[in-house]
Amino acid sequence: MLRLGVARLSEHLMLVTSRIMRPDDANIVGNVHGGTILKMIEEAGCIIGTRHCNTQKGDRCVAALARVERTDFLYPMFIGEVAHVSAEISYTSRHSVEVQVNVMSENILTGSRKVTNKAMLWYVPLSLQNVDRIIDVPPIEYADPDQEELGKKRYEAQKFERMETRERNGEVIVPVSVPERQTKEPYTVGFSQSSLIHLVGPSDCTLHGFVHGGVTMKLMDEVAGIVAARHCKTNIVTASVDAINFHRKIKKGCVITVSGRMTFTSNKSMEIEVFVDVDPLVEAEKGKYRAVTAFFTYISLDKDNKPLPVPPLKLEDEEEQKRFEEGKARYLQSKTKRLAEKEQNQ
Repeated sequence: MLRLGVARLSEHLMLVTSRIMRPDDANIVGNVHGGTILKMIEEAGCIIGTRHCNTQKGDRCVAALARVERTDFLYPMFIGEVAHVSAEISYTSRHSVEVQVNVMSENILTGSRKVTNKAMLWYVPLSLQNVDRIIDVPPIEYADPDQEELGKKRYEAQKFERMETRERNGEVIVPVSVPERQTKEPYTVGFSQSSLIHLVGPSDCTLHGFVHGGVTMKLMDEVAGIVAARHCKTNIVTASVDAINFHRKIKKGCVITVSGRMTFTSNKSMEIEVFVDVDPLVEAEKGKYRAVTAFFTYISLDKDNKPLPVPPLKLEDEEEQKRFEEGKARYLQSKTKRLAEKEQNQ
């Protein structure tokens, strides 16, 4: 039986990348897109995960994104600021790697810095020889037994949630055309509902020829942003993203339809459910499938980046009412958790 070496805290367990934010990274008022930040987070996680999993002998592999835990956008980032993304491996199981990522913005004119994001991602190493084969992960050495035990609890929790959400699949969202939208009443689900169609090309993909998780998240954030903007008709920014589970891989050459719809609004935030449906054109016999679903939360801002009230969502049927109540439960649960964390930090 092959015994894997234990990795100590070293270069391949930590990574820092930096990039200046350009105009094409942001919206028309200069706020950097949440999808741009999510893509940078995933790229850092993929690099460190792949680097660690290739420190052992045997098949070469690439770390594939399996799950992103809830991610909050603590402060906005702007054009001209530098994003510093730091990633560190915090736990490994036999077949998965947990990576913790922090994002810090730096104003290079004043020198001020702010932590804008904290994220936790899970990767699985896939063999370059056989994409369906998951490679064993080299274990890491923990500072103390408690650190390992806490990591194991996080691993078991995310594994359970992944299995639970795998069973959840909403109906296919039919894209709304311009003439149809003009017949919809403002502030209804149908009025803001939006879709984006994208042909997966080589630049979207890993060495395996499958889409990077960061590319998928960026497209999802774009669609969620369009839904939010259509609902509010103001400047909008990503406030948080609930856990995203990547259930099935998306291959190069596929056409993906990313669709979003409003599910819930509070006084100052709105929740958008986003689906990613895949149409494998070259292998049409395999049929269409749903690869990813997630909930994005947005807020509306005025010209001074201060929160604005969100117009209430008008519900038109029982299904929309049901989704609204489910969204409200998620909102209240998240609010309670944030308040508890705030008290702990005081």
